[in-house]
Amino acid sequence: MEQREVMQNVVGILTEALEMRRQVRENPDRQAALTGAISALLVETLPRIHLPADASGLAAADAVAEELGPAIASIANCFAFAFVQLAEVHDEGRTDTSAEVLRHISLQFAGGAQK
Repeated sequence: MEQREVMQNVVGILTEALEMRRQVRENPDRQAALTGAISALLVETLPRIHLPADASGLAAADAVAEELGPAIASIANCFAFAFVQLAEVHDEGRTDTSAEVLRHISLQFAGGAQK
């Protein structure tokens, strides 16, 4: 999965989290419904790992780290980027809403146009 696609998914997850938080505030006695967006991102992003049956524990651990490391780093980088964007808006005292900042990030990464 390309970085822009990961970012689009991350923005979707954060947007969904904002909506869930709104629902909880409005209806504190109800449980917010989860959509499985995080699980879907992991399924789409993390590669399948095939290990030989005779792989040692160390060899298996090395293979898992080697295969999963780049995908996990990509996801973490996207969440960190979104967090920093949201934090900067807050710290600068701007009046953009979180939803507006996330929409801007989404547009920034749409169609491969990255800054």
